[in-house]
Amino acid sequence: MKLKLDADGKVVVENGMPVFIHDDGKEIPFDAPAALSKITALNGEAKSHREGKEAAEAQLAKFSGIEDPTKALEAIQLMTKIDQKRLIDAGAVDQVKAEITKSFQTQLDEANGKSSKLEQQLYQEMIGGRFNGSSFIKDKVAIPADFVQARFGQAFKIEDGKVVAYDPSGNKVYSRTKPGDLADFDEALEFLVEQYPQKDHILKSSGASGGGSQQSQHQAGQKTMKRDAFDSLDHTGKQAALKDGVSIVD
Repeated sequence: MKLKLDADGKVVVENGMPVFIHDDGKEIPFDAPAALSKITALNGEAKSHREGKEAAEAQLAKFSGIEDPTKALEAIQLMTKIDQKRLIDAGAVDQVKAEITKSFQTQLDEANGKSSKLEQQLYQEMIGGRFNGSSFIKDKVAIPADFVQARFGQAFKIEDGKVVAYDPSGNKVYSRTKPGDLADFDEALEFLVEQYPQKDHILKSSGASGGGSQQSQHQAGQKTMKRDAFDSLDHTGKQAALKDGVSIVD
């Protein structure tokens, strides 16, 4: 990116902040105090990670004389069984352990099932709700929110109670208006749509006139969709498209 200059070669300033032109042509003011504050916070996190690493290494040093951890564990288990044999037959110990393990596994499976259901409900509430209430979809996208979610929903995850977006390369999407911070939902979704090869078929017309203007298929009153765009939808999105009467074209 580079600084934006006016006709006199002076830096363009917006709200007290210098304006930078990014590689894709977007012009965004650079909030230097916010960036410095974020750098300070990241330095604090790095210090915390370093101290945690040093503490872990100190704990690990206590076991420096153990060259084969697997054999050490086997020896501990053997001594435990020998102690138990003084009370009951070793075969009975194994049977009791098997019953306890079976009972624990059943409870674990039930807990995992409930956890998975809660995760799905949380995902739909936090991410599905954002698609339905997105001002970016309402103002700039020509297809329904459930279609947009069917195509881009997998790019959003819930981490530490927050919605986080990932680009197609698996990298987190960071804000360009707030350097160092993760992009909020609408900014991240706009970024993902801009990278989508078929974006011209889902974005609303810019309203421009002339030979260079282009309407989306929905704006033009058509219910058609390119086959590659249709194939990129998940099962739910494909069903919704067919239910809406969309025709697939090559």
